Amino acid sequence: MRRPTTLELMLLATIGLWSLNLTVSRYILTHGFQPLAYGSVRYALASGVFCAMTLTVERSLRIARRDVPLVLAAAGVLYVNQIGFVYALHESTASVLALLLGATPIFAAIAGVLLRTETLSGRFWSGALLSFAGVALVALGAGDQVSGSFVGVLLGLLTATSWAAYSMLITPLMRRYSASRISTVVLSATTVPLALTAWPQLSSQDWSLGWEVWALVLFATLGPLVATNVMWFRSLDRIGPARATLAANLQPFVAAAIAVVLLSESLGWLEVAGGLLIAVGIVAARRRGTATLPVE
Repeated sequence: MRRPTTLELMLLATIGLWSLNLTVSRYILTHGFQPLAYGSVRYALASGVFCAMTLTVERSLRIARRDVPLVLAAAGVLYVNQIGFVYALHESTASVLALLLGATPIFAAIAGVLLRTETLSGRFWSGALLSFAGVALVALGAGDQVSGSFVGVLLGLLTATSWAAYSMLITPLMRRYSASRISTVVLSATTVPLALTAWPQLSSQDWSLGWEVWALVLFATLGPLVATNVMWFRSLDRIGPARATLAANLQPFVAAAIAVVLLSESLGWLEVAGGLLIAVGIVAARRRGTATLPVE
């Protein structure tokens, strides 16, 4: 039996942390933290951690002048992504957002084809369709649990599409800089407008939230944001955004399983079948002909 590669283990760890992050962030937002206040605090902490890591290892945060517009564009898309993320969780549920994020590979693949940065085989598209069908089964199986408002659903789709766009924008930069340097620069550039937007909530936020909530904020920063940023973009650099984001189709099923344990939500047979179909789609897409990204 073939052992999983380091890249596959990184992707699985990223998916697991992201899935857990949905439940953790939902808990934080329902226990006193206002959405934008939470997002800006989390990003400010992550920016500080990335800055310390990068300066310790690389001694520089320098970005070439020609790459500044791309960095600013990535920061702008990430800003939109974070607003969509926190408010999707605020208006809806972690399960709903997890299901909607399953559509991210479709958006990434379409963007890659339009921008001519991806060459995708018919086998890939077959696998993507199988995974998307699995996401649909999970959604059907969720039944009454999919109870988010229409606004929450729209914000969830905004989160998915903006993350796909961010993955596309960041890929060329990953060819020239380390994941830590790009994360430091882009997250820092995102934190400034995010904090300015969040100022009304930051000024009115009650900070006496208890050690449990603050411990979860620390986890949501160091795990799903800092660690996964490095692992995710190393994966993007190796296999391309559309194929890397295809693996994220596992997230709806993983997030649902976590919710069963931590939030006492039910998991029906349709959701199990959908999760298996998602896995089949990922395996089918992995066995495609190799396609390369253009070298700039």
